[in-house]
Amino acid sequence: MRLGRTLIVFLCLGGAMVCLPRLPGAGLAQKSGPSFRFVDVTRAAGIQFVHNSGAAGKKYLPETMGSGGAFFDFNGDGYQDILLVNSTHWPGSGKTPSYMTLYKNSGGKRFVDVTRAAGLAVELYGMGVAAGDFDNDGKSDVYVSALNGGKLFRNNGNETFTDVTDRSGVGNSDFGTSAAWFDYDKDGWLDLYVANYVVWSREKDIFCTLDGTNKSYCTPESYPGVSSRLYRNERNGTFSDVTRKAGLYDAASKGLGVCVLDFNRDGWPDLFVANDTQPNKLYQNNGNGAFTEKGIAAGVAFSEDGVARGAMGVDAGDYDGSGNFSLVIGNFSNEMLALYHNEGNGLFIDEAPTSTVGQASLLTLAFGAFFFDFDLDGWQDIYVANGHVENDINKVQKRVTYAQPPHLFWNRTRKQFTDVALQAGAEFARPKVARGAAYGDFDRDGDLDLLVTTNNGPAYLFENQSAGGSHWISLQTRGARSNRDGIGTLVKTLVGGRMQQQMVHSGSSYCSQSQLPLVFGLGSAPKIERLEVYWPSGKKQEFKDVAADKFYVVDEDKGLVGK
Repeated sequence: MRLGRTLIVFLCLGGAMVCLPRLPGAGLAQKSGPSFRFVDVTRAAGIQFVHNSGAAGKKYLPETMGSGGAFFDFNGDGYQDILLVNSTHWPGSGKTPSYMTLYKNSGGKRFVDVTRAAGLAVELYGMGVAAGDFDNDGKSDVYVSALNGGKLFRNNGNETFTDVTDRSGVGNSDFGTSAAWFDYDKDGWLDLYVANYVVWSREKDIFCTLDGTNKSYCTPESYPGVSSRLYRNERNGTFSDVTRKAGLYDAASKGLGVCVLDFNRDGWPDLFVANDTQPNKLYQNNGNGAFTEKGIAAGVAFSEDGVARGAMGVDAGDYDGSGNFSLVIGNFSNEMLALYHNEGNGLFIDEAPTSTVGQASLLTLAFGAFFFDFDLDGWQDIYVANGHVENDINKVQKRVTYAQPPHLFWNRTRKQFTDVALQAGAEFARPKVARGAAYGDFDRDGDLDLLVTTNNGPAYLFENQSAGGSHWISLQTRGARSNRDGIGTLVKTLVGGRMQQQMVHSGSSYCSQSQLPLVFGLGSAPKIERLEVYWPSGKKQEFKDVAADKFYVVDEDKGLVGK
């Protein structure tokens, strides 16, 4: 979050009168997009969550960061529930504490607040969330990252959770942000990666200003970095901090986003860490318990002009059918999104500057970002949640606003995208101070809906009401020798002679988690010709002529089962 330097960049660009952004929806006259809408059903669904940043005029750094949310099925009934992370008031305020909120999905249309009954009414300055079955008991557990210490909640299986942080050893006393579960050593048990931001406390808070008089939120350049953490699952309810042993210790890191991908297609899960004003990191899994940093060599550490950008959220996806997982990264305003195409030879090329993705995102400040196929045509689209960190930024940067509209980039194939956010509906496109974002099929109609959080404001649930008639399948993985959730499983589908691929993954976006079951859009095809499943254990399964418009469980032992 480089307020000072990005202001200079913006003025230089403005003076040269170049790189003006394309507005949402531009280019639709040339090629019409899909028929769809994202309808705001937040209140109708019973969600009344409002984020509390604790802001009281002091402009402490964490107040502007916001927190995330998750889609996950905590009670195993087949419906995606929602967890919304909250911050709270600063100590000594005398105000009522704020808590995270767990909403139980009641049949796909309504949600019920079960936070207290579930044992999650815990006060902490929360940031991110990652859900995964760390003890392989078939129930989804939850890790919540926070300022000065995260929390691990074990799912008891009776719609309650128990705080097992102290016993487990994953407290992470630093400024935690995004987190992800993954089995980095492929022993069949989920390990935990927690991204950390900077060294900050109220006692060491620094005075920063945009106008020379009034205090503003400081950039991360004002504070020292702090290493993120990797916790290895010891398979007995405890974890060991193996950050240094794994080659991941980096005291200069200022991590805000993390995603797991296999960028070199060797079958081992790699890590990408989006750093704010520090070089991004791409950690290649060596398969021996250690990682090697490849970010600079791969071309993803800096922008095209060699500058470390203000990176926030990140996701990986095969958006062009190349067979390789590429990266989308949300960056600060005046820096545009990064769309790093994986060339398949260890190198990435940023295609954003020459595409609508870059042109449309020049002035927006992106937090949550991910690939998903919202219209089920078989091509991965991109959603981006935007919002500035400074509420009076418009006083010093006239083209930049605090609340900002989202981006919804429709994949037109051939590496071409069109921003169709305005087509999605007025409420969807309305400017917000957005932060976290996740996708999930909460109403079990086959398409993917959206959950969006805002800083110091309400959360939003948008129902996908696509009218294209495209077919789909939903696949939930269930491991046996692999971890129970099947996280890290690679799934490929052959439809009409074209192959799609997705990987079951935790984390990604910004401080949020999307649903674990994979949804593949099939377009007009009534079936999948061939379905290939590659498990972390090394096992491969293949199924033919899989019927569309159904929910399936892929069991590592039992095969394909209808739900």
